[in-house]
Amino acid sequence: MEKRTIDQSYVKYVKQLLEQQSNENITSLLHSMYAQDIAELLDKVQSDEARLLMSMVEKDKIIKVLVEMEENVRESFLSAYSPKDIADEFIQNMDSDDAAYILNQLPVKEKEDVIASLTDIAYASSLLSLLSYEEHTAGSLMAVELVKANVEWTVGQCVEEIRRQAENVDPIYVVYVVDYYERLLGIITLKNLILANPDLPLANVYNKEVISVSTSTDSEEIANLFKKYDLVVLPVVNALGQLAGRITVDDVVEVIKEEAKEDYQLMSGITEDVDATDKVWVLSRARLPWLLIGLLGGIASSRFIEVYENEIQIHPEMAFFMPLIAAMGGNAGVQSSAIVVQGLANNTLGTKNIVPKILKELRVAFLNGIICSVLLFGYNLLFSDSYDLSITVSTALFSVIIFASVLGTFIPLLLDKMKIDPAIATGPFITTINDLLGLAIYFTVGHLLYNVI
Repeated sequence: MEKRTIDQSYVKYVKQLLEQQSNENITSLLHSMYAQDIAELLDKVQSDEARLLMSMVEKDKIIKVLVEMEENVRESFLSAYSPKDIADEFIQNMDSDDAAYILNQLPVKEKEDVIASLTDIAYASSLLSLLSYEEHTAGSLMAVELVKANVEWTVGQCVEEIRRQAENVDPIYVVYVVDYYERLLGIITLKNLILANPDLPLANVYNKEVISVSTSTDSEEIANLFKKYDLVVLPVVNALGQLAGRITVDDVVEVIKEEAKEDYQLMSGITEDVDATDKVWVLSRARLPWLLIGLLGGIASSRFIEVYENEIQIHPEMAFFMPLIAAMGGNAGVQSSAIVVQGLANNTLGTKNIVPKILKELRVAFLNGIICSVLLFGYNLLFSDSYDLSITVSTALFSVIIFASVLGTFIPLLLDKMKIDPAIATGPFITTINDLLGLAIYFTVGHLLYNVI
């Protein structure tokens, strides 16, 4: 197999093969492609073409392609199958975590029918257990397929158990050592098993220092553990400490992608997890709340400007710089909040670092404010006849950058303290507040300075 770049020319080539009904060439092409590349290709062709292509993918690769598909493509593909066919051809042959992921995308009734159609009752029971866990927790991410060994066994017995279970577990990273009650005691690597004397008790060679999580652990915390400790697999235990499953690094990559997508949407003012393929009403509902907040902010700004109507009539040149002040305040606030949100997401911003962080942002804001204000002052001296205006606008800009930066730092920390996702502070929330703040500072400074100068 070889990697493919699924660009427009490649998609066009595949479509030409479909039009020519060159099934043999298509089958050969798909055979040489990775499942991930096939899934990307299916996302760029029509639904009927995607189903036709999938019919030519070899059976053992279809499972991987199905997991990698975009949700709307997979939904269209599975709609051609009955619940029993989905159970027999796909779900029955998947790892439990992938099967649970696919099932969670199906309507409730269809999901129940698929599980009821499974012939392996033990496997169906495992899936029901996984589906019962809350979304975005370790329980919903884990797979139940793993290799475990009793602490009272010998190394030789453990190796035999690996051989017995290896067909159902892929890949095998470590062997989990449990006691009589299935409680997790530690792990042993395949390397240590190979090097150890087969007659040695397992208790003498396994590693008792093992990082594990409970079934209720949040997915974001799990991703941070993988990153911090450079893990490839992580055991999951229940409330009794019993081994419940394992999470592999490929599952965590999906978590990171989902978290990044969610944060990006929140920062953009989208309150729901939506996709471009969703219905118009769903997309509108996700975007409307922050647009309404922005609308209220705009109304508040216009009312605020009305308070200083007399100043604008006396000094109409002040109106020219209102958009600049509002934009600079919004930009400074978003920049500061983005840095804080990133620190909170990566767990690099502890409670002890909060005060130094605010002070540091204050110093950065001071430096940026000085530079921008001096540049604006120089511009006004060159292109404006009013020295008073130059002083007023530059002073206001400096003040706005300082206040907006501090606010952009403080709000995400406050939201995090209140257990609210701080990512929502980085978009319309900060922008709206700083628009109001910027105009308030601008007119206040203008009112004071024009009366003094």
